[in-house]
Amino acid sequence: MGIAENILEIREGIPEGVTLVSVSKYQPVEALQEAYAAGERVFGESRAQEMAEKYNILPKDIEWHMIGHLQTNKVKYIAPFVSLIHSVDSLELLSQINKSAAKSDRVIDCLIQLHVAAEESKFGFIPGEASLILSSEEFKAMKHVRIRGVMGMATHTDDMERVKSDFRAIKGEYDQLKERFFAQCDYFNTISMGMSGDYQIAINEGSTMIRIGTTIFGERKK
Repeated sequence: MGIAENILEIREGIPEGVTLVSVSKYQPVEALQEAYAAGERVFGESRAQEMAEKYNILPKDIEWHMIGHLQTNKVKYIAPFVSLIHSVDSLELLSQINKSAAKSDRVIDCLIQLHVAAEESKFGFIPGEASLILSSEEFKAMKHVRIRGVMGMATHTDDMERVKSDFRAIKGEYDQLKERFFAQCDYFNTISMGMSGDYQIAINEGSTMIRIGTTIFGERKK
């Protein structure tokens, strides 16, 4: 099947209220144009400069999501237009996003990245750490970032019980942060978890946003 058919099949299989992010990193502009023609408007990239290049070429009604590890010195490339940064994994990064957003006179939506997987290579806060950030005076003084929810990845394993457990841990942390810091904030409503191999499990465990690349575009071309 082609890109348009893949997108349609995914959309038909997910509940209303779950946002599909088409992970377009390393994909050529032509592939994104094909997805766009099929009605897709939310694309996920992992490199700031690649995202900026595609932003300059493609239609301006696209929502650009940064889903990869973001270095502080790369924030400036995407601050004027990025819709959502999924991968906030330090107070330093959040501070830089706030500064760059101020220069662009906008508020940038962000997700707190959580690390619950067994692999040490993954980024993010371990459960409990995010509360320290959100409690800090430095965060409270930030006027140009808005925390919309959390993002996380499950352990890369064939053990589906471990995958379910990881997603439950992410959902549990989301619930705690919601109750403690965002109980009155309707905008804190996003749980970004689930990729091509496990998004149905993630949805069953409470995901509101899934990040799908291979199932849409095929294997990535670096």
